[in-house]
Amino acid sequence: MYFFISTSPFSTTSRFHKGQRSSFLSRGKFPVLVQSRDQVGPLSLQASNQLEKLQKLTVIVADTGDFEQIVKFKPTDATTNPSLIYQASQLPQYQHLVDDAIKYGKSKAPTADKRVDHTRDKLFVNFGTEISKIVPGYVSTEVDARLSFDVQGSVEQAEKLIRLYEENGVHKNRILIKLASTWEGIQAANILEKKGIHCNMTLLFNICQAAAAAEAGATLISPFVGRILDWYKKNTGQEYTADTDPGVCSVKEIFYYYKKFGYATIVMGASFRNKDEILALAGCDRLTIAPKLLKELSESDGEVTRKLDAEEAKKKHIERIPTDEKSFRWLLNEDPMATEKLAEGIRSFAKDIVSLNKLLDKVLV
Repeated sequence: MYFFISTSPFSTTSRFHKGQRSSFLSRGKFPVLVQSRDQVGPLSLQASNQLEKLQKLTVIVADTGDFEQIVKFKPTDATTNPSLIYQASQLPQYQHLVDDAIKYGKSKAPTADKRVDHTRDKLFVNFGTEISKIVPGYVSTEVDARLSFDVQGSVEQAEKLIRLYEENGVHKNRILIKLASTWEGIQAANILEKKGIHCNMTLLFNICQAAAAAEAGATLISPFVGRILDWYKKNTGQEYTADTDPGVCSVKEIFYYYKKFGYATIVMGASFRNKDEILALAGCDRLTIAPKLLKELSESDGEVTRKLDAEEAKKKHIERIPTDEKSFRWLLNEDPMATEKLAEGIRSFAKDIVSLNKLLDKVLV
């Protein structure tokens, strides 16, 4: 059985405070399907493939900046990052978005550096605006990774991105500002959420980051499943099944922690290496999936069974994690995987920003 729930991005009651539990699978402006709690077994009715079956348990998010792929797979939300925008901006079908951003950048700043910054931000927003016309829910847009340790800088850029979206006619409640899950990124999210700007905490590898993000009131977190697996395979030489996959286990731990203590922050598994990881997290609040794996799921007709159930959290003995700054930094420091992958991810995203800036600098001359 399914129920239609209509939610509005303009409603002040669509956000829940710590200690309250939301039954909404999406906070977009269109009705969405919410599954009844008694259906936890294999799904087959009115679903012909694994993607359709998964969509009955979990909100699917497209991890791409390619509009054609978003239209094809009909996700609820979409996420972008500098890497995806860099790739998409070089495709001829999106040249008009680049041209508009260049025109904007030239009109806003007298110096080359400032023109590039304005052009890049406008380009991100132009892509996000077009995506918002396709998906009914959230569109995630990332703050410059080089601001990952700068609270005020992150807040200022986030507010600028939101202003650009609103100039394009996109309400701020449709947008998630992506911030790295550093201590500073989480503090920036706390400030932004109090201003009504919703945040997506990315590059999240340890439950201490998740706990701090929830306490800060972040709308959504993106634990990186595949990158965790990569680290463990490289450092242990072991192979893992979907059930023993360290990335899958990390998301499950976070999911049950949130449900145990009633946090409203959405858990969205990200960075998948194979579809078995995805299916092992069926029932998670959201899963953001690249087009290649969306295609693979849509072409598979096997069973899909709920693996995560919020009701199970009530039965689990889970202790609260301290979220003060000293505890956060210590707990993160004690996890070599999380420490390495967070730093590596920030460097990688920053590199992509620099590459995009160089591309824009050439066309701005």
